[in-house]
Amino acid sequence: MKHPLRRCASPSSPAGGGRGPWPGKTVSTAALDEARVPAVYPVEPRLAGDGVVWLLVLAELLTFGLLFVSFAFARWRQPDVFAEGQAALDLSTGAINTLLLVLASWAAVRAVRAFEADRSEAGARWLLVALVGAVGFLVVKSHEFAGKVQAGFDWATDAFTLLYTLLTGFHFLHVVVGAIVFTLLWRKARAGAYGRVNHMGPASGAVFWHMVDLLWMVLFPLVYVIR
Repeated sequence: MKHPLRRCASPSSPAGGGRGPWPGKTVSTAALDEARVPAVYPVEPRLAGDGVVWLLVLAELLTFGLLFVSFAFARWRQPDVFAEGQAALDLSTGAINTLLLVLASWAAVRAVRAFEADRSEAGARWLLVALVGAVGFLVVKSHEFAGKVQAGFDWATDAFTLLYTLLTGFHFLHVVVGAIVFTLLWRKARAGAYGRVNHMGPASGAVFWHMVDLLWMVLFPLVYVIR
C-alpha cells in the first residue's frame, strides 16, 4: 500500500529542467537562474555639477552674449573709433591671460578626476594649481588696468572705451569669484572633504570656471585681435 503523503512529494528533476507550478509543465533551471539575476539598467547621462550652477552659467552666457553683439555692432557703426582703441591694447598680456585661464581649466578637470578616483590629496594639489592660474590672470589684468590709468585712459570716452570697460571689468569680477571658489574648495579638500562619493563642489566649481574660460575665448579675439 502506498503512503498517502507520497503523492505530494516532488520527483527528482532531470538535468536542465524541473517541474513547473502547474501539472505537466516544466521550467528550465537556466531560466530560473536568469530570473534571479537583477536587471541592469544603463546609467542615464547627467550634467556635471549642480543644476543651480548651470542656470547661473546660462544667465551669464546670455548677458555676455548681449555685450558681445553690442560690441560687434558698435564696431561696425564706428570702425575708426574702435580701430584706434584696439591699437592701444597689448596683445601679449591677452595671450598670457589666455594661457593662464586654460591652465586653470585643465587643473580643475584634473582635480575632479582625482576626487572621482578617491585621491583627495592629488585633487587638492590640482585645485591649488587652478587657483594659481586664476590669481595669475588677476595679476596680469590688474597690471594692464593700472597701465591704462597711468596713461590717462578714460573709461567712458566713446563706445569702444565704454564697452571695453564693461566686458573686461565684468569678466574680471567673474575671475575674482572663481579664485574665491577655488580657495574655498582647496581648503576643504585639504581637510579631506571630497572623494569618490562627494565631489559635487569641485565639479560645480569646474563648471563655473569653464564658463569664465569660454567667455574669455570669445572676448579676447573679439576685443583684442579682430580689427
